[in-house]
Amino acid sequence: MPRRLLRDGLIVDDDWSYLAEAEGDEAAPLILTVAEWQNDRDRWLAQNRRLGVVLSPAHKVELLAPDFARFALIGASFAGPSEGRGYSQARILREQWKFEGELRATGYVRRDQLFFMARCGFNSFELPDADIAAAHSALSTFSWAYQPSNDLGLPVTLRRRRPGTAATA
Repeated sequence: MPRRLLRDGLIVDDDWSYLAEAEGDEAAPLILTVAEWQNDRDRWLAQNRRLGVVLSPAHKVELLAPDFARFALIGASFAGPSEGRGYSQARILREQWKFEGELRATGYVRRDQLFFMARCGFNSFELPDADIAAAHSALSTFSWAYQPSNDLGLPVTLRRRRPGTAATA
């Protein structure tokens, strides 16, 4: 059974595989750890498939800068409830590096965090399967956000209105 996740506000089957899951499927979109990417970069670049990489909390986003254009997905791993560096990684990827691909939250991801993760730019979320349906509603918990942020991970109806744009009814 494929892994399910929240992507762009919808519950979907994940079309990506981690390296251990993709054995034997040379065409599967592949998610690597930073170490897997760095240790065999030339091998991955030679393959004709979509690639993604997951940053651990200790990784600096700039580590991947030479290869941003090669990645269709970048993930940030959350080790526990008090781990917040993934929020900063997401903002840096979206705002400083203008990353427009899938930005995925992995690891310790819970319903209460989704709205704030989305405001930082995440647009996909790996959650425990038992929590995914209930967590889906978290993206619409708040109807308006007044702090400036990167709302790319939120459904269009919840994104912060930019100065100079008309309000909608």
